[in-house]
Amino acid sequence: MSNISSNLKYLRKKKGHTQQQFADAMEIKRSLIGAYEEDRAEPKYELLKKIADYFDLTIDEFINDKIDDNWKPKPKSQGSNLRVLSISVDHNDRENIELVPVKASAGYLNGFSDPQYIQDLPKFQLPIPALRQGTYRAFEIMGDSMLPVQPESVIIGEYLENWNDIKIGETYIIISKNEGVVYKRAGNKFKENRELKLVSDNKVYDPYTIPAEDILEIWKAKAYISTTLPEPTPEPTIETLSSMMTQMQKSIAQLNKN
Repeated sequence: MSNISSNLKYLRKKKGHTQQQFADAMEIKRSLIGAYEEDRAEPKYELLKKIADYFDLTIDEFINDKIDDNWKPKPKSQGSNLRVLSISVDHNDRENIELVPVKASAGYLNGFSDPQYIQDLPKFQLPIPALRQGTYRAFEIMGDSMLPVQPESVIIGEYLENWNDIKIGETYIIISKNEGVVYKRAGNKFKENRELKLVSDNKVYDPYTIPAEDILEIWKAKAYISTTLPEPTPEPTIETLSSMMTQMQKSIAQLNKN
C-alpha cells in the first residue's frame, strides 16, 4: 500500500494550502485532490511527478515513505534511490513478475516508470521459494552474446536498488538509454559518475562500457526460462582450440596492460 493519500494531505496542510489552492497549483479539479486524499483514486505518473517536484521529493519518497513531522529524507547518493519502481500485484496483493517481451523492450525505456504501462505488461507468478522475497521482472533476450543461454530465453531478474551491490562476474539485466535492454556480466564494481563495464559470455563479443548516467535500471539475474534444451558438448576441434588460445592470449595481454 502506498502512502499517497496521507502524505498529500500532510504536505498540503504544511504548505498552508486549501484543496482548491493546491488544485489550482497542479492545474486540476479540486474534486481530484479530495479523491486522492481520501484514497479513492491515485494520480497518474505525470501528476505524481509534478506533485513530488512541487514538494521537493522523489516519487519514491512521496509514494512509499510515511511523511510526518518526524520524517527525514534519505541521502540520494551511492547508486540508491535513483528512481521509483512501478509494480503490479495480483488479487491476493502479491507482487507479479511482469514480462517484457523483445517487441516491448523499446517501449519499456519510455514506460518503465509509468504504473499503467507496467500494469498492461504480461505477468505471471512462479511457485519457487527462492523467488518469493524481492521484486522480480522477466526480460526476453535476443542475440547470441550470452551463449550458452539461447536467444528468446526469458531472464528473471531481481530489482537492484543499490547499484553498489553489483558484483564483478555476476550477470545482470541492464536497462540504459542508448543500449536498451541487455543481459551481461558486470566487469567492474559500480562507482557514482563512472562507467560500468559489460562483458558477454560469448567471447566473440568484446566487452564495452556504458556511462553511469545512461543507466535507468539494473536487475540481478536469478533464473531463466528457455524452450531450447542444451545440446551435447561437442568434441574440441583444431579451430575451437585455436580460438581458445587466441582468447587466452588476448586476456593475458589485457591483464599485463592493467
